[in-house]
Amino acid sequence: MAEWTPTSWQERPALQQPVYPDTARVERVLRDLACLPPLVTSWEIERLKAQLAEAARGQRFLLQGGDCAESFEDCTSQSITNKLKILLQMSLVLVHGARKRVIRVGRFAGQYAKPRSADLEERDGVSLPSYRGDLINRVPFTLADRTPDPELLLRGYERAALTINFIRALIDGGFADLHHPEYWDLSWVKHSPHAEEYRRRVASIRDSLQFFESLAGAQAGEISRVDYFTSHEGLHLLYEQAQTRRVPRRAGWYNLSTHLPWIGMRTAQIEGAHVEFFRGIANPIAVKVGAGVTPEGLVKLADVLDPHREPGRLTFIHRFGQKKIAAGLPPLVEAVRREGRTVLWVCDPMHGNTESLANGIKTRRFDHILSELEQAFDLHEELGSYLGGVHFELTGEDVTECMGGARGLTEEDLQRAYRSQVDPRLNYEQALEMALRIARRMGREAV
Repeated sequence: MAEWTPTSWQERPALQQPVYPDTARVERVLRDLACLPPLVTSWEIERLKAQLAEAARGQRFLLQGGDCAESFEDCTSQSITNKLKILLQMSLVLVHGARKRVIRVGRFAGQYAKPRSADLEERDGVSLPSYRGDLINRVPFTLADRTPDPELLLRGYERAALTINFIRALIDGGFADLHHPEYWDLSWVKHSPHAEEYRRRVASIRDSLQFFESLAGAQAGEISRVDYFTSHEGLHLLYEQAQTRRVPRRAGWYNLSTHLPWIGMRTAQIEGAHVEFFRGIANPIAVKVGAGVTPEGLVKLADVLDPHREPGRLTFIHRFGQKKIAAGLPPLVEAVRREGRTVLWVCDPMHGNTESLANGIKTRRFDHILSELEQAFDLHEELGSYLGGVHFELTGEDVTECMGGARGLTEEDLQRAYRSQVDPRLNYEQALEMALRIARRMGREAV
C-alpha cells in the first residue's frame, strides 16, 4: 500500500464531509486544534486495546452506549452525570449476570457529527444544508445556522474536554456507588412481569459486594479504579486529523480525540477516505457492518484495516434489524473465521430497527431491539463464535423516544418527552431493563 500520513485520506473520495465557504478560516481553526492538548492519552488507548483483545477471546464483555448525537447544550453536569450513571449501573448488572469483567465505553465526549441521507433539507420550497451535528452546523432552519461553521470544531473540542474531565472526576470520586441502593431509580420495575427477579438481582449485587469487602477488608472503591473509555464515529476527517499525532516512546500515530473511533456504514468504502485514515492510526477501531456488506468485502476491509492481525485492533459492530440478522450475520462470521481472524463481534440492535410513524416521528420498539439482540446471542453460539459486546443509543434522561419496555410506552406517549434531534434513544428505565435482560441471558450461559 501507499505510504500513510494523517493527510493521505485527502487523496481519496470523502463522503459525508461538510462544505465550508471560507477555507482560510478552516485552516486557521485546524492549526489551533492541532496545538491543543490531546483529549485522551496513548496509554489509555493501549489499555483499551488490550481489554478488547480479551473480549474477542470471550474473557470480557463490551458495553458501549450513549447519545445518538451529542448536543453542546447538553454539556451540563446533570446530563453527563445521568449518562454515566446508567452506563455504570448497566455494567454492574452485566458483571453480575455474565460473571465477566465489562469494558465501559461511552458514546460521548466527541459524538457531535452525524451522517445524513441527503445533503439538503427542503421545507416549504426552501432548500438548506442538512443538520449534520453541532460540530458542523446548527439546528434552526436558517441559512446562517445551516451553513457549516469551522469555529464549531473548536467548540466541539472544548465541550468534549469538559465532558471527559468531569467524567474522570466523577469516577475518581466513587460515583454510582452500590453501597447506596437509593441511587438506583427502579420505580419502573413495578410495571414489569419480571419485577421480583430484578429486585433479587439488585439485592444480590449489593450482598456480593458486601461479602467481597468483608473478605478483602476494604471497600471496593479502594481496591481498584473503574476504567472508562470514550468513543465516537470518526466522521469529520479534518477534525480527526487535527488531533492525530505521534507520542513519545511509542511507534505510529494516535488519534487522541477519543479512545475508540469507529467507521459508519455510509463511509466504509474500501477505497474511501475514511478507511484510508483509519488504517493508519494506532487506536483500536470499529466498523459498523450490515446487510449491504458482502463476506468478501468484509474480509478485504479487515485486511486493509488490520493487516498485522493485532489483538484488540478490530471490532465489527453488526446492525441488521431483527428481521434480517438471521440471514445476514452467519455469512460474515463464517468468512472472518475462514481467514483465521479473531475479531470482536458487537451487536448494535438499534439502527436496523428504526421506523418512521405516520406523523413523521422516528422511533424504535423495545421488543424489536431485544429480538435482534437475542438472535445475535443465539447465532454466535450456533456458529461457534462469541458475541463480545453490545452497542446502544441511550440516555440517562426520562425521555419518550422508543416504544415498549416495562412501562409499555405507546405512540401517544412519544409526544411527552421526545428530545432527540436525530435518532430515538432508550431512556433510563428501558436501558436498565435491557441490561437486566442481557444479564439474565448471559447468566444462563455462565452456569
